[in-house]
Amino acid sequence: MTTNDEMLATLEKRLGRLHARQRLGIEKDHEAQVFGQGLNFFHIENLTLSHSMIRAILMLTGVYWRGESNAAKVELRHNRIASPGLPQPFEGFTILQLSDLHADMSGRAMRRVADLLGDISYDICVLTGDYRAKTFGPYAAALAGTARICERVKGPIYGVLGNHDTICMVPALEQMGIRMLLNEWETIERDGRRIHLAGIDDAHFYRMDNIEKATQGFPHDEFSILISHTPEIYRQAAHADFNVLLSGHTHGGQICLPGGIPITLDSTLPRSMGAGSWHYHDMIGYTSVGAGCAIVPVRFNCPPEITLHHLHASP
Repeated sequence: MTTNDEMLATLEKRLGRLHARQRLGIEKDHEAQVFGQGLNFFHIENLTLSHSMIRAILMLTGVYWRGESNAAKVELRHNRIASPGLPQPFEGFTILQLSDLHADMSGRAMRRVADLLGDISYDICVLTGDYRAKTFGPYAAALAGTARICERVKGPIYGVLGNHDTICMVPALEQMGIRMLLNEWETIERDGRRIHLAGIDDAHFYRMDNIEKATQGFPHDEFSILISHTPEIYRQAAHADFNVLLSGHTHGGQICLPGGIPITLDSTLPRSMGAGSWHYHDMIGYTSVGAGCAIVPVRFNCPPEITLHHLHASP
């Protein structure tokens, strides 16, 4: 059996034949596609020339090195999530969210993340996708960088894939101790009460998300959290009765005007949902601006972050 056959057999065993073959087939057909495919028409991250152009413009204007320095200054942010549906034993339950590591591009930022992780406490960790810098090509360096971060994480880790990630990364990610949720869910219990954590495959570019499958089997009147790489599925999540949606993808714009105003969010989102906390109907959402960088390793007016979400039953 060839290496490719072995990988396919592993993925089919883990994900089921249909999901594995669909995801691999879509990757082969559309990987690095610049126009069309996915939720928005133009994908700047897939246009290699744009990377060089943006870097050159920033260097010519003399701000590139400042942006690179900004990108290494990862902040720890705290976010309070107050929902009356939270079971009492989960009062004060804390979730660490790491998003958009792009670990093979963002070396200095990843060292800062590792330092931050040594000083904080939490109950579980969720990784909301984009472990790789490019959207195609080798991923060994991204896996190695992600593994170094996971070595510093305490407690259970759950993750989803992003639009930069290939399904072929799943076996290695799970060997690191990450429970990858690809249209799947897990139950977390405390003192006889429980909450549900679901995760979906990439909804932005590969469109392999399936919320119906991700929720199949748990009661919709119990407290539930959805992790997704992109928040663009906020409508579907809210109408599927999720209490909370945790996501990333946007980088908060990454290169922003003064005041944190993003030039682009690379998404179909309302701008109010592009970074930080927001609400949609009865669902509470949070969009992480991410710890790493995409396209070029710089940030302006948009500091990178890791986030501690503190769950409470009252405001």
